[in-house]
Amino acid sequence: MKSPSLKETASSAAEWRLILVVEDDEEIRSLISKYLSDHGFKVMVAQDGKQMDEVLASAQVDLIVLDVNLPDEDGFSICMRLRNAGSPPMIMLTARGEDTDRILGIELGADDYLVKPFVPRELLARIGAVLRRTAPDIEPTLEIDSYRFSGFLLDPSARRLLGPTGVRVILTSAEFDLLLTFCRNPGKVFSRDELKAASTTERSVDILISRLRQKIEKDPRDPAHIQTIRSIGYAFTAKVSVQ
Repeated sequence: MKSPSLKETASSAAEWRLILVVEDDEEIRSLISKYLSDHGFKVMVAQDGKQMDEVLASAQVDLIVLDVNLPDEDGFSICMRLRNAGSPPMIMLTARGEDTDRILGIELGADDYLVKPFVPRELLARIGAVLRRTAPDIEPTLEIDSYRFSGFLLDPSARRLLGPTGVRVILTSAEFDLLLTFCRNPGKVFSRDELKAASTTERSVDILISRLRQKIEKDPRDPAHIQTIRSIGYAFTAKVSVQ
């Protein structure tokens, strides 16, 4: 059987998806917009944070391609601001390739990170991968189990986590996917390689774990739910019930 091409795979992921490209360089912005449009995505563009906010206020965006070096508010600041408020998945673009910048982007909540210059085909592949991971196509009538642990409620259909008091806990898409993996497999010991599906590098798995502990543990320095298994990885030891 013939394997699907990248374009066929991307077209499947592209159906009904709206991508917002935030890039101040007109040439790069136009190139990305045309390339994604040619592969089936709906595309809107913004040249700075102000225009981005206007688009987000008026449209349901599925993913943001966000440049780091913007004229008014830099991409790192925007990433942090959007994640604190809840936002679509984000792929950051930067001309800086240092590990510290890449790790900072992941720490602030970016779902992926691409260094300029890049091949548009690679951006297309990364967009498809992030969308398949963070916003899979689900039939509206399909019932999905929710998970309770220590007073928390994780709702996969709404992709939200409610705390013990009923207040929503803001999670990045990668944090949500990691917690969902744990809740579906309580007590299982995961290696870092197995958890890479919710991350981009082995190092960022540790970052995600640290961020998630800050949000669900009473004492992140002495975690009761996400246990470190020395030389192996992590296990979710909370008692999980399905409803």
